[in-house]
Amino acid sequence: MHIKSAEFVMSNAKVASCPKEQLPEYAFIGRSNVGKSSLINMLCERKSLAKTSGRPGKTQLINHFKINKNWFLVDLPGYGYARVSKRDKATFQKYITEYFLERKQLVCAFVLVDIRHEPQPIDLEFMRWLGENGIPFCIVFTKADKLKPMAIERQANDYLQRLIEDGWEETPQHFVTSSASREGRDALLGFIDSVNKSL
Repeated sequence: MHIKSAEFVMSNAKVASCPKEQLPEYAFIGRSNVGKSSLINMLCERKSLAKTSGRPGKTQLINHFKINKNWFLVDLPGYGYARVSKRDKATFQKYITEYFLERKQLVCAFVLVDIRHEPQPIDLEFMRWLGENGIPFCIVFTKADKLKPMAIERQANDYLQRLIEDGWEETPQHFVTSSASREGRDALLGFIDSVNKSL
């Protein structure tokens, strides 16, 4: 897929206020500091489409970006470790939940996971919640440039094995990516393109 256009449309905290257009949406979410903004910018080939920050938890609203005028990339707040108050965290946790349960335009969620780390309970719990609610998702391993190829394969396999041990009959499709080296860009965009064409 060639990204011809990528434009910011809106930020908001209410699912009811999201764009009314019936275009497919792909939501990106993960723990704070997983490299979500950098990945989005790499995918769209824009340096500052999504705002990057040294402070985890920068994204605190539902952000819609229209890609190629025919689908939406949705940047959602990270979960865990963000330096926000308990009240603020509870608020955006609520609208994250509402987005996934109510947004009919959502086609697939991409759950971002830092490939350098062991499976984190908060990630596993979130994936379990998505599965229990019938929300399609893929795992996107980030920061692959920080590891050697054999270590990447081992880490990914260990993660998928953990899901099987947790009771998953089938593991979700996964992608290995790096914002620095652009690894995984074609595969991820190709997946989105193929889903769009099947709709």
